[in-house]
Amino acid sequence: MKEPLWRPSEARRRNANMRAFMETVNAKWGLAIDDYQALHRWSITQREDFWVSVWDFCEVIADTRGEVVLENGEAMPGARWFPGARLNFAENLLRRRDDKPAFIFRGEDRVERTMTYAQLYALVRGLTYALEERGVSVGDRVGGYLPNLPETIAAMLAAASVGAVWSSCSPDFGVQGVVDRFGQIEPKVMFVADAYYYNGKTLDCLEKAAGIQQAVPSIEHVLVVPYTRSHPDLAHLKGAMMVADAVAEAPGGDIAFARMDFNHPLYIMYSSGTTGVPKCIVHGAGGTLLKHLEEHRLQSDVKPDDRLFYFTTCGWMMWNWLASGLASEATLLLYDGSPFYPGPAALFDFADQHGMTLFGTSAKYIDAVKKSGLRPKETHDLSALRAMLSTGSPLAPESFDFVYGHVKSDLHLASIAGGTDIIGCFVLGTPLQPVWRGEIQGPALGMDVAVFDDRGNPVVGQKGELVCRQAFPSMPVGFWNDPDDARYRAAYFERFEGVWCHGDYVEQTVNGGLVIHGRSDAVLNPGGVRIGTAEIYRQVEQLAEVVEGLVIGQQWEGDTRIVLFVRLAEGLALDEALDQKIRLQIRSNATPRHVPARIMQVADIPRTKSGKIVELAVRNIVHGEPVENIEALANPEALDLFKDLTWA
Repeated sequence: MKEPLWRPSEARRRNANMRAFMETVNAKWGLAIDDYQALHRWSITQREDFWVSVWDFCEVIADTRGEVVLENGEAMPGARWFPGARLNFAENLLRRRDDKPAFIFRGEDRVERTMTYAQLYALVRGLTYALEERGVSVGDRVGGYLPNLPETIAAMLAAASVGAVWSSCSPDFGVQGVVDRFGQIEPKVMFVADAYYYNGKTLDCLEKAAGIQQAVPSIEHVLVVPYTRSHPDLAHLKGAMMVADAVAEAPGGDIAFARMDFNHPLYIMYSSGTTGVPKCIVHGAGGTLLKHLEEHRLQSDVKPDDRLFYFTTCGWMMWNWLASGLASEATLLLYDGSPFYPGPAALFDFADQHGMTLFGTSAKYIDAVKKSGLRPKETHDLSALRAMLSTGSPLAPESFDFVYGHVKSDLHLASIAGGTDIIGCFVLGTPLQPVWRGEIQGPALGMDVAVFDDRGNPVVGQKGELVCRQAFPSMPVGFWNDPDDARYRAAYFERFEGVWCHGDYVEQTVNGGLVIHGRSDAVLNPGGVRIGTAEIYRQVEQLAEVVEGLVIGQQWEGDTRIVLFVRLAEGLALDEALDQKIRLQIRSNATPRHVPARIMQVADIPRTKSGKIVELAVRNIVHGEPVENIEALANPEALDLFKDLTWA
């Protein structure tokens, strides 16, 4: 039997938060749980006891938890967690108010600064006052069109403090992309930065903000965060004021946190929107808090002395996930800009300088570092780093090899997966378990995850649909403007009645882990055989000549054939020799069925703002069908490369 790539030391297992949680659970409930598998079984068979235990272990701040833990628990959707609870999300994230750093921020090579927990609390107090002065109250929406700044998290916390609903887009969104989102939810106030830095350039935000405000008349006030200049011109914005001026008159004292129902709306998140106007997914304060506390403290072993980092923009759910690290009293390392500016070592330099302990990023970033030639193990200290998290797309086995061979050998590498839909993870890492090459370690605690075949039967060792068979606290409250939950039900519950079907094509392994083979709606079906796109990407992107690939199933002569598009390293052209090399790589390491019928070179590959490639949009273009919302893309011009291709 093959050995795992990493095993936690006995000292690490003994000192893990999860071990302390086990001991607490055993004492409270008269159990004898001693490993992760047993803990997970208990967490889904005794769901109410488990989530009460998470609440107590993580010391959730609330007026009351209420007597009832779960109401209508067999319904999905329809179950209600902690229906009598009253709490405030922001209050739980602002439990610490001393001089410990809450944030260490870097904006490329231009800006670096620190904000303490005391300074954060004072800023949130001022922003809370500013929102209330502008008529924001319970249930109103507040929008953020902002880089990943300390002020962005402070603005979110101020909105949550008064019971308003926060929603954010990153500043690389164009005007229409923001209007497609904010136009649906109608925020009263919008926060915006004057500009942001990317790849050494300064990119203005205020002109676009004026266009957004003109198209979304609900935005009565704009609060401007200075980032690249201290006194920008606000003349084109209605009701605009610099943040410093807006908070100047705020009184001192404590914030009067509005303690609301467990399911009171906290965030509105958005589906990627590549096949239509984005769906607005509403998440509740209590479910988000409890899920993130579990994932941070137990699955990721976050402690108060940690320095937690995730490379993300404010348009990706990992920003919301990162912000919740304040509830575990960690210091958050915030980075905004290109992760490769001024060079590929930028994030590892940041890690070394500030003693990063948890490094969160995307699978694409790890692959890009590998292809850049950087070997952090040789160039950086990284002595404080004990965990690396990866999400956004499947992490290839070869990327596991790269991390352990060239980043750090004694490292908990946690590939994680879930999504905006649940503002957390279905499957992720655990500090008590070994890491196996190419595998996500297992299901999250409290998540009754399984793999279903087409008939709805659970399977192990074969590919199928990722499902969750029981309700969990971070399920969406619902979709915005979906009063009968018709769109919500259609999104997750039509495939298997009463079971959440997530849309990932996965396989459960003999080790209890999972391998994700791609999105179900992008699965290829040549000759009736289902093939996950990730299986092809894994092979193609090992080749030095190939920067990245995109694969679709094309309708052709009454069947589906596989077409692979490749973006090649600079200066290379797809000739017959390289075409054959790619085919041989796939045939030798996958199966003959995986070999594309056509391989075509393109100059660029379209992706969403969070870096995910958009197979469905390309498939639509190839078949002459419309792509309804190109504003969701980071590089929409790339779609033109797939029009009017010559086929044979």
